Amino acid sequence: MIALHGWLGDRTSFQKIHPYLDGDAFTYAFPDYRGYGEAMDLTGEYTLAEIAADVTALADELQWETFSLIGHSMGGAAIQRVMLEAPGRVRKLVGISPVPASGVPFDDQAWALFSGSADEPAGRRAIIDLTTGNRLPGRWLDEMVGNSLRNSTVASYRAYLDAWGGADFQAEIAGSAAPVLVIVGEHDPALSAEAMRGTWLQWYPNAELLTLSEAGHYAMEETPLALVSAIERFLAA
Repeated sequence: MIALHGWLGDRTSFQKIHPYLDGDAFTYAFPDYRGYGEAMDLTGEYTLAEIAADVTALADELQWETFSLIGHSMGGAAIQRVMLEAPGRVRKLVGISPVPASGVPFDDQAWALFSGSADEPAGRRAIIDLTTGNRLPGRWLDEMVGNSLRNSTVASYRAYLDAWGGADFQAEIAGSAAPVLVIVGEHDPALSAEAMRGTWLQWYPNAELLTLSEAGHYAMEETPLALVSAIERFLAA
């Protein structure tokens, strides 16, 4: 399994699920995108195609001829591009509050918030609060913002917004036979179950949808045990 993080995180976004992963049954890799985490000094074009090329290169380095993919948020769009760039190699896809291949439509107000958050920590905090249902502690929001600021460059953060927000490759993946598990949080108003039914479930005939009732956009943080159980049941099937 190769797990791809979201826009407001890095590979450490998955650290709360690490203790519960079944290392006897599965092998996991957690890379950073260029401009994030341990790859902060690695520059590039900051596109989904570039992520896909880097992930495919990682699989080659690991000598994984076939592999499955987990993608959180922006990572949901990225795992679909990997599938396109590595035909026949991807076994299963797991999307956690995943961005569809059609990107995310923004009105002017939302775009101002998201694009402005590259330079405004308060904007990042507002986005995290909004997408978790305005229900989680302020200290946790501050921690999430701090991690985002420390683990991403402004240039990569801003460029990746264009990449996932403006994604438009649904025609390339529609009808794919890949088994897909789409996991959403009940308290995420943006990438909701309804949004998934109108996108992912329309394009992947072998997709199933799971809603976690105690989660918003960050199931790895909010409901790590339920998330691991759902992912590994799907992988083992």
